[in-house]
Amino acid sequence: MSAPVRIGAVGYLNARPLTWALAARPDRWAVRFDLPSVCSSLLDEGDVDLGLVPSIDFLQEPDYRLVPGVGIGSRGPVASVALFTRVSIEKIQSIALDTSSRTSVTLIRVLCKHRFAIAPEFVAHGPDLKSMVMAADAGLLIGDPAFEAAPLALGLRKIDLGEEWTAMTGLPFIYAAWTGRSGAVTGADVEALQQAQQVGIESVDAIAAEYGRGDARRTARAAAYLRDNVKYGLGPDEAAGLQLFLNYAADLGLAPRRRQLEFFQE
Repeated sequence: MSAPVRIGAVGYLNARPLTWALAARPDRWAVRFDLPSVCSSLLDEGDVDLGLVPSIDFLQEPDYRLVPGVGIGSRGPVASVALFTRVSIEKIQSIALDTSSRTSVTLIRVLCKHRFAIAPEFVAHGPDLKSMVMAADAGLLIGDPAFEAAPLALGLRKIDLGEEWTAMTGLPFIYAAWTGRSGAVTGADVEALQQAQQVGIESVDAIAAEYGRGDARRTARAAAYLRDNVKYGLGPDEAAGLQLFLNYAADLGLAPRRRQLEFFQE
């Protein structure tokens, strides 16, 4: 029997539909969960074969490939990638950044340039919203901290970055995708990852119940988020949105190079 494929995956709720079925097959998939930035480092250093990493990471290595048809995205409000601000957008002069994901950090820079027409100072900060908006005019949060935040209690406005991207481009946004070096996975592995995504989509209620931990309101909110906000898949529209984002990033000097999307063979 061949060794299991080593996988680094983010532990956020929005990633669970992609990993739900994989965790049940330790003979085939050796899955470890970390922050997106840690998953990126593991992949870069060769400590995993495949990473569910920020989509911007595709530009880091010419040899990186994407698993076709599988991704974490949105087409409109995503709820879990957002800018929380105490001033109007045009008055933002500084933004505290949750640096857990390079994609979201890059996205806010792209939107500031091309959507909001502002040039704020960016400051790295831990994902604590109250202290972020004490240190800066606004704070970028991602993942579960952004999803669970209560901005009104702090007198803040929440600006959903998925919504802003689609309003600007008319396209979906891809936050993360299975990424690895050429030859890291077989066609059979690709098919299994695609099937796992479908199983996860069909298991939203169970995933939400696990996340809710017996709290009916929390469970219902998680289920609605997974059904209505997060969009799974990487079809032609998603690929077009991802390519545009990567081009913007490269043109702003936020990535090493422009390159066209390349995929593992099915």
